[in-house]
Amino acid sequence: MEFHNKLYIDGQWLDSSSGAEFSVFNPADETLITHVASATKKDAKLAINAAEIAMSKWSKKSPRERSEVLRKVFELMDQRLDYFAELITLENGKGYTDAIGEARYAAEFFRWFSEEAVRLEGSLSTAPVSKAKIMVHHKPAGIAVLITPWNYPAAMGTRKIAPALAAGCSVIIKPASETPLTMLALMPILEEAGVPKGLVNVLPTDNAAVLTEKLLLDPRVRVISFTGSTSVGKIILKVASEQVLKPAMELGGNAPLIVFDDADLDESVNGAMLAKMRNLGEACTAANRFYIQDNIYDAFVQKFTAKMKALKVGNGLDKSVDVGPLVNEKTISKVEMLVNDALSKGAKILLGGKRLKNKGYFFPPTVLTDIPDNAKCLKDEIFGPVATIQKFTNQDEVIKRANDTEYGLVAYVFTQDIKRGLQVSEQLEFGMVGLNRGIVSDPAAPFGGSKQSGLGREGGHEGILEFTESQYISLEW
Repeated sequence: MEFHNKLYIDGQWLDSSSGAEFSVFNPADETLITHVASATKKDAKLAINAAEIAMSKWSKKSPRERSEVLRKVFELMDQRLDYFAELITLENGKGYTDAIGEARYAAEFFRWFSEEAVRLEGSLSTAPVSKAKIMVHHKPAGIAVLITPWNYPAAMGTRKIAPALAAGCSVIIKPASETPLTMLALMPILEEAGVPKGLVNVLPTDNAAVLTEKLLLDPRVRVISFTGSTSVGKIILKVASEQVLKPAMELGGNAPLIVFDDADLDESVNGAMLAKMRNLGEACTAANRFYIQDNIYDAFVQKFTAKMKALKVGNGLDKSVDVGPLVNEKTISKVEMLVNDALSKGAKILLGGKRLKNKGYFFPPTVLTDIPDNAKCLKDEIFGPVATIQKFTNQDEVIKRANDTEYGLVAYVFTQDIKRGLQVSEQLEFGMVGLNRGIVSDPAAPFGGSKQSGLGREGGHEGILEFTESQYISLEW
């Protein structure tokens, strides 16, 4: 494949101002894919300058003009899904099914927000006491800095770029150093669709902290949208506080998956497979803790383990493969540590449990039962293909256990009693709930969490509001 491996600033492909580069590797065989230019503080200033000029023109375009450009991006990307899927797999490792799913999901954000661009409605009301008119409308917030993770190298970028452009903002995006190629590959499509020069700038780097600080401390930047770990998110929020930037933070998760004894067993097993194994478990939405009611525990574990065992492990470029490699040594080492910690504390292993010895970062589908409550895997995101399964007895007990976490991104509930399902969903302290579904992500829905899982929402109508400021005008007539 051909790669774009330079910085993308003001519609131009540039080397780093320092000449620095970093390496990108294929996690399936640890071979070098290419070297990529590493952005510096000087490059950050160039990108902000370009974004400032581009936004001054783009924000004045009509909503329909912006909408048509975004719709064209969707159409062009939709025509090249196989190309994006192959590139995602090459630098990220995920299997083709996951990769093509991500590519479709990523493209859909441009279609959704092309429609939201013309639906950014304000309001007009009358003040109860003064009788003055209260007019509220939404203005583009300003230049947005977008920082994306490696687990969804296409979708985490498009989920931010599309609403920002729909709102009238310009953006500077810093993709993860493990997976910069997919986002760089999107830029020619934006050009072809008519996105003006300077409106979208891409700054890959292996010196993220220095570059991010430079971007966030520039007074022309007004929005920071970050997806990643809670620990890094807290650091970014501290830096962003210096300029009082508008934050949109999608952070870590620790998702519970609850199966009641009245659930459809096959439906719950299939849903659990999606919730756990989508993207190899390398997702903040991945089911991290399984709670199965004691009456159906044995039957669930048997069926679920059989499905996990049937998954094929290998290089994701082979379309028959279900489970590709994890992204890097750091990720697989963490998965190993969490499994070993649970086993040392009394957990039982039914499947997998050890990294494969072949080249690459392969960890097999793994099932652990009898997990002690002090196991680290119940407190920390596993971010790998490991299912940890515990029993529960009654509804009140499982709600308390599910909520016993500092995170609040997503939870999953399986029951055929819709009244119970909605009661439990309402009591769960999570921003999203999959009720009899193993997938919650949808461009038309507000994605986001509570507690230390983040601030704000991405997708849905709420997604565009993260890139706007509401202005109130008081008037009389």
